Amino acid sequence: MTEIAVQVEALRHVYPDGHVALDGVDLTVAAGERVAVLGPNGAGKTTLMLHLNGVLTASSGSVRVGGTPVNRKNLHDIRQRVGLVFQDPDDQLFMPTVAQDVAFGPANFGLRGQALADRVASALATVSLTDEAGRNPTHLSAGQRRRAALATVLACDPQILVLDEPSANLDPVARRELAETLSELDATMLIVTHDLPYAAQLCDRAVVVDHGVVVADGGINEILADEALLAAHRLELPWGFAVRN
Repeated sequence: MTEIAVQVEALRHVYPDGHVALDGVDLTVAAGERVAVLGPNGAGKTTLMLHLNGVLTASSGSVRVGGTPVNRKNLHDIRQRVGLVFQDPDDQLFMPTVAQDVAFGPANFGLRGQALADRVASALATVSLTDEAGRNPTHLSAGQRRRAALATVLACDPQILVLDEPSANLDPVARRELAETLSELDATMLIVTHDLPYAAQLCDRAVVVDHGVVVADGGINEILADEALLAAHRLELPWGFAVRN
């Protein structure tokens, strides 16, 4: 049987102001899958992602990672297994140097000495930032900061990567470089994005979320070829983009 990496059942989240962001989400992701999470602004996509490692707590329903419930008791374990890469890299880069930022997570999980140094070096090499280890993150380009933020998560050796709008505000070269890095990683991935070609480049499956529920789930090409579905949920392919069959 295929190992289940993420199991979300009847997940509901109501914010303190009464806004219902998730209203019964069901989602199963197999180990090794790369899933694009699509939908209009305000659909609940980011709220869903923040439940996967316990940043947010469900109002009702459940989330399991590899069979382990995401709850307060298991947070330390869950946050080692599920790495979140936020849309704004400045949310993850706050130390004086890139290397110190990358070391911060695994050090908090107890790694020390040569093992920590090796983990940092490996993460920086993976995102092609070895030569930038001693630089202040504020001096990096937007694409480099995005890859540095990814390195801070990779250094924790997660089984599941959750990325929120990874291609946002990147120039074409930085966008391509990040896609090449992500395509080489051996991890289960959930990618929240409005960038439909980027989703098609990196993922085989897509789910469409709107009004707090999953409204479509299927192969990425099947989803992107459904013009009526895209239009109904304020999604649109760029002019000239052709879906590969």
